[in-house]
Amino acid sequence: MTPFTKMHGLGNDFVVLDLRAGALAPDADKARAIADRRRGVGCDQLILIEPPEMAGAEVRLRFLNSDGSESGACGNGTRCVASQLLAESGADRLAIETLAGRLQASPAGDGLFTVDMGPAHLDWHDIPLAQEFNTLHLDIVLGPLEDPVAVNMGNPHCIFFVEDAEDIELATFGPQIEHHPLFPERTNVEVATVIDRARIRLRVWERGAGITLACGSGACATAVAAVRRGLIDRKVELIMDGGSLTAEWREDGHVLLTGPVATSFTGMLDDYNTKER
Repeated sequence: MTPFTKMHGLGNDFVVLDLRAGALAPDADKARAIADRRRGVGCDQLILIEPPEMAGAEVRLRFLNSDGSESGACGNGTRCVASQLLAESGADRLAIETLAGRLQASPAGDGLFTVDMGPAHLDWHDIPLAQEFNTLHLDIVLGPLEDPVAVNMGNPHCIFFVEDAEDIELATFGPQIEHHPLFPERTNVEVATVIDRARIRLRVWERGAGITLACGSGACATAVAAVRRGLIDRKVELIMDGGSLTAEWREDGHVLLTGPVATSFTGMLDDYNTKER
């Protein structure tokens, strides 16, 4: 039997497994089974808590999408786990190792938590793209979607600014953009409507998970893209289906993500091998 915690950030939900005692991580098949919303616990992503390998980090997080693939970063998931670990330790800051680098998380008051997602990566080979392009204007047109911005926030994002995000058939266009040949590692897809210089309406198709109620790295990527286009100021509220997050692209290039977290329930997985490696 393996204990787990079900958490979410604005409905972007996670199954959290603490493997620091040496338990075996689930493979892709097991991850898909756990994430299944009919036969498993159900989640957008599994989050694995592991001992750190990076100097200066207190814990390592790995993120497995509901299709079993691994993601380099997850802003909402990082905030959720950070809230849990900070409560356990009583500390006011946590250094976290991820595939995207070392992140810093801290409480922000009123039940909110902030994670420094590190710098936004903007060069074409950092996205990565299959060929050289100006990442501020990609040559992609699909139905009502055109002229997107590419940003890497530990994982690739393709952001389209549209007149009304509600009108976009994201379930139709999201998977087509995710698998566009310009993105050799696939991509997350955002459709964004700028309301004013401090607010954006955002919907997200998440790589490996589909439409999500919220996406932390997508919020950060969209904020960066909008600042690059001169559409907003550096701090913005991202209004998603599950609620609002705040993202701030600082002058030093780092992006801060702030929002609420919640624990839904805890339980035990009875079909999961936890033997030592």
